[in-house]
Amino acid sequence: MAPMGIRLSPLGIVVFCLLGLGVIYHLYSGVISNRIAAFKQGDIVDLRDLLAISVEAAVLGGKEVKRIRDDNELEERSKGKTKEGANEKLTLGDLNSHRKMFNLIKNTFPYLQVNSEEHDDEGVQETSVWNRVIPNDIRAVVTSSKEVPAGSVTVWIDPLDATQEYTENLRQYVTTMVCVAVNGDPVIGVIHKPFTGYTAWAMVGSGSNVAARDSYNEKALQVIVSRSHAGKVKEFVAAALGNDTVVIPAGGAGYKVLSLLNPSDEKDDKADIYIHTTFIKKWDICAGNAILKALGGHMTTLKGEEIDYRGSPANSGGLLASINTDHEALVEKLSSPDKEKGR
Repeated sequence: MAPMGIRLSPLGIVVFCLLGLGVIYHLYSGVISNRIAAFKQGDIVDLRDLLAISVEAAVLGGKEVKRIRDDNELEERSKGKTKEGANEKLTLGDLNSHRKMFNLIKNTFPYLQVNSEEHDDEGVQETSVWNRVIPNDIRAVVTSSKEVPAGSVTVWIDPLDATQEYTENLRQYVTTMVCVAVNGDPVIGVIHKPFTGYTAWAMVGSGSNVAARDSYNEKALQVIVSRSHAGKVKEFVAAALGNDTVVIPAGGAGYKVLSLLNPSDEKDDKADIYIHTTFIKKWDICAGNAILKALGGHMTTLKGEEIDYRGSPANSGGLLASINTDHEALVEKLSSPDKEKGR
């Protein structure tokens, strides 16, 4: 006897196909509805929406960063060498955080340019989308919508800032960051600390949930710099600002910017200015730039040039960040020709 097979009637085939379509729709309905909404919205985007989703993305990525570090499942490997010859590390925390943050933003706003420090060679797709609810703390500060052309927007993501320190279990330096630039100008910045749950955010012209400190010391400056280049920077700073200047080595660009503001933790470093003398990427600095700008501070190259957050991710002009200090006077001291040999 021939083996018996399962035969479906034409009606059964239709029902089976409809069930399959139902499952697919259930899994991807959020993505589909958001893409339809994006299509209807056209060529404009609301900056308050982008602030809300930026906060959610930074927190979502931070949860992955913390989980993987807590479970000690880093799967550490090298991405290659930096321009200065240092080993550039990649962990599962970097990659999983990237997947969460990048896909949340792209699934919700598929037409936006989103630049991330990491990329996913495996092409893992996340179906999460933003629920389009503006949290009350953001509504209290940013009281109205502000629409801009979508084509003018560039989003910068750092899924895990301070990877080196992350592998060393120096958790205080680790942040996740999102920045939104409009025509190259940083207007939204989010810096999230995964291991404390603290999130600093700001929108230029609208406000922030963080503030500058009450006082800064311009006579005996506390200068925060990169741990990996502290020796060379110390010579440069001493030549430009004097031997009384205190140099504080620390990890992570996000952490260094927060050190200029009201501390989220009394154990964190407190600095008057932040200096970086070597090559640095825009996803490392854009969020901090936006927050400082919203609070009346400054972040420029060492020559005082504004940083354009479009195009190439590279910033090769060094970095000077300050708030409630004479930024122009600092630029003049740091860019004097006789200080170059100290760099």
